[in-house]
Amino acid sequence: MSEMRPQLVATAAALFAGAPDWPALAASGLPLLLVPEASGGFGGDWGDAAAVLREAGRAALAAPLGETMVASKLVAGARASVQQGQGTLAVATGWLTATQSVQRFNGSARGVAWGAAADWLVAGHHGRALLISTYAATAGANPAGEPRDSLVLDAAPTLVLGRADVLELGAFVRVAQIAGGLEAALALAVDHVNSRVQFGKPLARQQAIQQQLAVLAGEVAAAGMASAAAARALDASRDARFEIAAAKLRANLAVARGVGIAHQVHGAIGFTMDYPLQRLTRRLIGWRSEFGGDAFWAARLGQRALALGGAGLWAEMARQGDR
Repeated sequence: MSEMRPQLVATAAALFAGAPDWPALAASGLPLLLVPEASGGFGGDWGDAAAVLREAGRAALAAPLGETMVASKLVAGARASVQQGQGTLAVATGWLTATQSVQRFNGSARGVAWGAAADWLVAGHHGRALLISTYAATAGANPAGEPRDSLVLDAAPTLVLGRADVLELGAFVRVAQIAGGLEAALALAVDHVNSRVQFGKPLARQQAIQQQLAVLAGEVAAAGMASAAAARALDASRDARFEIAAAKLRANLAVARGVGIAHQVHGAIGFTMDYPLQRLTRRLIGWRSEFGGDAFWAARLGQRALALGGAGLWAEMARQGDR
């Protein structure tokens, strides 16, 4: 754990509360949180990133902060010049060619967060990370109305950064955001049922409401632990595929259960544009499907379990826990 993490989280929370634009985020240094100090960054670890992104999720921050954090780390790790401006992450399909010592990528990427607004892109392609800064974009949006654009990469000049699973790192970002978003939804639900009186007593004293909130609190805790476990695995510099797959699947399930409960205890007010719950839940629904939905991560975990066998799976889980 970074010694500066509590101060870092407090600073991030205060910044996010003001709905900062990208220049304000860039000025804070948070986009370079995972970049080593020697390369001009903060020098934070994955646990720091998870903590900050949890605050971003709690605040429903509308910016590709996590994408730029991870993309900047991949660029710095390849000893390339750290990029300026707003970056993003994507998983691309297509092919890489070399022409006159220049590598070029032809293909596309869909659902790219702030793809049209980004100054550069790190795309995952067959287990490698590619740095690309020239592409055409078609506007799209997630359920919250945030940009999720389609990109066309037409012989785009490309720098191969090295081996990296961009999909997994993007999933790590979404898990942390989900943990924060669900936590904020729970806080809103608790405040609402304590202040709303029905049938002569606060909703919070209704047994059915108490049961629903207990389930929601359990989902919040599960998502938070999933995020922490994934960050610990990455910080241990080991193969984190198992932890990230389990974390994204568990966080996705928490969204599926938690969003419905949050809206049920609120009633109709939770859907109104003036009430903050929908700002959280619409993002949570979008984050659930980004960088791998339920079926994708369940299949990946299932394949891993089948490959290990019963005894092998238990031994692997025990080893992961001991580490």
